[in-house]
This record gives sequence, C-alpha cells and structure tokens, in this order.
Amino acid sequence: MENNKSHWENVFATKNPNEVSWTQKYPKTAMKYIESLGLSKTAKIIDVGGGDSNLVDALVENGYENIWVLDISEFALEKAKKRLGEKAAKVNWIVSDINEFSTDLKFDFWHDRAVFHFLTNQESIDKYVALITKAIADKGNFLLGTFSENGPLKCSGLEIKQYSEHLMRQTFYQNFDALKCFTENHITPFNTIQNFQFCGFRKR
Repeated sequence: MENNKSHWENVFATKNPNEVSWTQKYPKTAMKYIESLGLSKTAKIIDVGGGDSNLVDALVENGYENIWVLDISEFALEKAKKRLGEKAAKVNWIVSDINEFSTDLKFDFWHDRAVFHFLTNQESIDKYVALITKAIADKGNFLLGTFSENGPLKCSGLEIKQYSEHLMRQTFYQNFDALKCFTENHITPFNTIQNFQFCGFRKR
C-alpha cells in the first residue's frame, strides 16, 4: 500500500490538473446524478478518491453541508483546500488508502470515479464491497465510474480492471440495486478519449 501512496503523492506533487487525464473542469455527470436523487442539503456525501477534483467545489457552491473528501494523497487534498480557501473549513478531509479506510458513519451518497478500477485482486475488491455495504445508509446511493471494456488498460502507469455493466451489477448485487447504468466518453485535457462505465446503485 505504501508504494501506491508514494506513487500518488508524487503525481499530485509534480503535475498540474491539465497534465493528468482525469481532470474535469466541471463534474457534470456526478452533479447531474446527485441532483436527480433529490438529496437534502444535509445529506452525508463522500467523494472517494476526490484528490483535487472540482466536485467538492460544486457541492459547496450548491449548498451541501455534510461533505467528506477521501484520498490516498495528502498533497492532493492540500491542493483542493488551497483552491477552496475559507470554504475548505466546510469540508471533512480524510487522508487514507481506500483499502485501509474504516468508519462508523453512514453516508447517504458515495461517489467513486476511477478509484475502484485500481483494485485488481479479488481480496481488495471484496474488501471494498464490504466497506461500502457497511458505510452506506439503508436506501443510500452511490455512483461508481470505472474504465469500461472499451477504455484504457492503465491509468497513471498503473494496471486497472475494466468493467462492463454486467460485471459491475454482479459485483454489488447482494446488497444493492442498480438504478441506472451508462457509458460515457471522457475527453482528457490532452484531447484523448477514455470510455467510462458508470452505474448508480441504491442500497436495499
């Protein structure tokens, strides 16, 4: 796990947002999905692998009051805090590898765009499924995005696991119902295309 942390600390310490493939100026997919759920402004929302993503900015601007951002890279979160300025105090920041994260909180919405696909062995995948099952409130929601079967095989030099809609549904079927699944092309800052598989789930 330490090697992963070193890798991501180095990435965020040495690269600007326009130099990494996952950057979005505005996280329209996540925000559109969140808005479709009609969550209250006091809903507990966590962005897993949030890094220095702009999702937290959009959530704060839209009046959400209980926001958590988790990332393995402390450097990434510091960049996000600096960007938000005084508004950073409204957010709960967590530095943790997702495989080492534990919480007694029950989240109403869990967002993961491109963390889960870095878990390439079954033990790590099972651990994530157990964590999300415990950490999401009953009837709570999560939106998961990974590279699709038409997407890249690597990200930031690391191997990833591609997902089809079927495999994604199958992975979480024991405790979650899939509400909406779709694929989407992400245009990177350097004008390449990455195809993502998304599924929105609700806990039974």
